[in-house]
Amino acid sequence: MKIVFDVVLIATSLLMILLVLLHKGKGGGLSDLFGGGVSSSLGGSSVVERNLDRLTIATGILWIASIVGLGLLLKA
Repeated sequence: MKIVFDVVLIATSLLMILLVLLHKGKGGGLSDLFGGGVSSSLGGSSVVERNLDRLTIATGILWIASIVGLGLLLKA
């Protein structure tokens, strides 16, 4: 059972990294210092961005659940 949680944790960790990197920058961060803030936003998010947000949240929930499950499994 531990191996299942390990595999799920590794897969969701890699997927979270990929999904977060796919998000468009909102500005106001360190990217503005290096010229990243010159692009204008088109006022609103597209369907693709909303779906990416939903997928990222679902992956994050699965990631947290796998951490909690692994912790409970190792505690017992």
